[in-house]
Amino acid sequence: MAAPIAVGSSGHELILRGRQQECAVLARLLEGARAGRSGVLVLEGEAGVGKTALLEYAVASAPDMRAVRAAGVESEMELAFAALHQLCVPLLEWLDRLPGPQRDALAITFGLREGAVPDRSFVRLATLGLLSEAAEERPLACVIERRAMVGPCLGAGTGVRGTSAVGGAGRDVVRHPPAE
Repeated sequence: MAAPIAVGSSGHELILRGRQQECAVLARLLEGARAGRSGVLVLEGEAGVGKTALLEYAVASAPDMRAVRAAGVESEMELAFAALHQLCVPLLEWLDRLPGPQRDALAITFGLREGAVPDRSFVRLATLGLLSEAAEERPLACVIERRAMVGPCLGAGTGVRGTSAVGGAGRDVVRHPPAE
């Protein structure tokens, strides 16, 4: 039997058993981010197979990175950009660094400013700009849970299965179902 993998800080330790392969994939993705390469990893699987535990492991394995999170909530599925708002709120200090039209698009989308509803493709561009600005300071890990419920909140369209506003930020999509 393979040895358990443990990671943690602040007195909290996360132990994963039998997840060496998945943890190696996560480690490669995080190392790529540290080297300045963007990427996307989609964990797929039935409820209860350990997707959230693997995401927690990834975040705990990257204390040198800024982690931002969004989680799909069924009651928010019909709210345009609710999950994008969750993801980007911790990054709003970089909003003023964006070109005016991109800054305005996100400010209007998040209800920070009044104005005409921006085109979704422009919101995607502005999101990429905001993520890029935040990543200039230190590597950025975007963790999105319950993707099936998040898709509509991030603005359905092109991209990584409904997560179009963020999916375009990653260049490589790796599909990896957690082992059961």
